Amino acid sequence: MKAHEWLIFIAKKIMLVVFSALAIATANFLLLQLVPGDAVDVIAGEAGAATPEYMQQLRELYGLDKPVYMQLISYITQLMQFDLGYSFRYNMPVSELLLDRLLSTLLLMGVALFLAILLGNILGILSARKINGWFDSIVAVLALVAFATPLFWSGLMAIILFSATLGWLPSGGIETIGANYTGWDRVLDVGKHMVMPVMSLVLYFTAVYTRLMRASMLEVLGQDFITTARAKGLSEKIVIFKHALRNALLPVITMIGLQMGALIGGSVLVETVFSWPGIGRLAYEAVFQRDVNVLLGILFISSVVVLVANILVDIAYVLVDPRVEISK
Repeated sequence: MKAHEWLIFIAKKIMLVVFSALAIATANFLLLQLVPGDAVDVIAGEAGAATPEYMQQLRELYGLDKPVYMQLISYITQLMQFDLGYSFRYNMPVSELLLDRLLSTLLLMGVALFLAILLGNILGILSARKINGWFDSIVAVLALVAFATPLFWSGLMAIILFSATLGWLPSGGIETIGANYTGWDRVLDVGKHMVMPVMSLVLYFTAVYTRLMRASMLEVLGQDFITTARAKGLSEKIVIFKHALRNALLPVITMIGLQMGALIGGSVLVETVFSWPGIGRLAYEAVFQRDVNVLLGILFISSVVVLVANILVDIAYVLVDPRVEISK
């Protein structure tokens, strides 16, 4: 593929991401306006009582007294200036708050997805090679059980077993409060806190990738070019890893792109169960606190991640399968 074709392709995709992100941000803003109550109602409720004059002052302070269309124009203008607004609950800019929480979520979900993709693909390939054998049957049963098990239930069971009963691992959080570890001691401490939430996520995602890779490999292994490769006397390893795997990866790449959104939004249950200070738990708290700016920021970042993931999937298609061409 020529360099200028790649540049044109990427430029078109970037323009599509910009317009799509603005359209999604507008839709999110209008939908949240339908939710009853606002930040001022929450503040007044927590204070126990508030005069109408004080509530009106707060609405003027946060710009909630303006018509919806003026609030929307102000919000889109801020977005175009890379400003996600201000959080009344945390008393800080939303961008700073999300950046701090985003790093925790990326650490958790990134490790979990990496391990799940690696284990899932390996188990899927081995199951396809030994179809209907004892290994394939065991993997199929385990994958079905892991896929059907709710994330919050596996998380709670892990806490009961490894934390409450055995005392091996901490029950929640990202690090030991007040320990003030530094260097490798802090790395090990964070690692201990990650074990159970990562394990809960890996069990579910590994089941997804195992089933997908197995089905994709079985479909590819039944095609004519695989029969031809075997007829030429090529070893089974070359047939599997050089010819079959490259074609079987396309559905897996699609699934990875779809689950990129889970890096931010799909960790709500696990982060809540394990008190992990990430984006998912922040979204859960923002709903009850009516912190609209935080919710809008999370939804916007999530949509951008999904849109960028779609571009990466398209590029991966071209690199993995030479039959796929980029649109000019």
